[in-house]
Amino acid sequence: MRWWDIEPVLALEHELFPEDAWSAGMFWSELAHARGPGATRRYVVAEDESGRLVGYAGLAAAGGLGDVQTIAAARDQWGTGLGARLLTDLLKHATAFECDEVLLEVRVDNTRAQKLYERFGFEPIGFRRGYYQPGNVDALVMRLIVQEHDRGTEETD
Repeated sequence: MRWWDIEPVLALEHELFPEDAWSAGMFWSELAHARGPGATRRYVVAEDESGRLVGYAGLAAAGGLGDVQTIAAARDQWGTGLGARLLTDLLKHATAFECDEVLLEVRVDNTRAQKLYERFGFEPIGFRRGYYQPGNVDALVMRLIVQEHDRGTEETD
């Protein structure tokens, strides 16, 4: 995602998440951390054959922990595998960021997204009550163990 993608991303954001859409400032803030050697974010967009933006996703990473910040696909793309491709990209970069696990929040009423995450191995670990505002909708917190490291000590002779 680049700065010129923010306007079409916002249009899709407001269409899909009218009650709790991100602001332009939120996307600008995330993109500020997505470039350069110290980058801690990965943001991507997807376009159809005509160049129309049809999806986007973002990941934040710090201290071995990744967090899916956002993921969205236009309604006419549902069922095409776009969400899975976006999530695959984020998880590939979680590994590059050396994340041991990835967390995400998903609306409790968004069973379509929950099923996608479950297919990738995410497991529910808790709830955040009233997380999505102003609708006061709970979030299901899910976690995926990305890579296991041997944290034991080496045996010596």
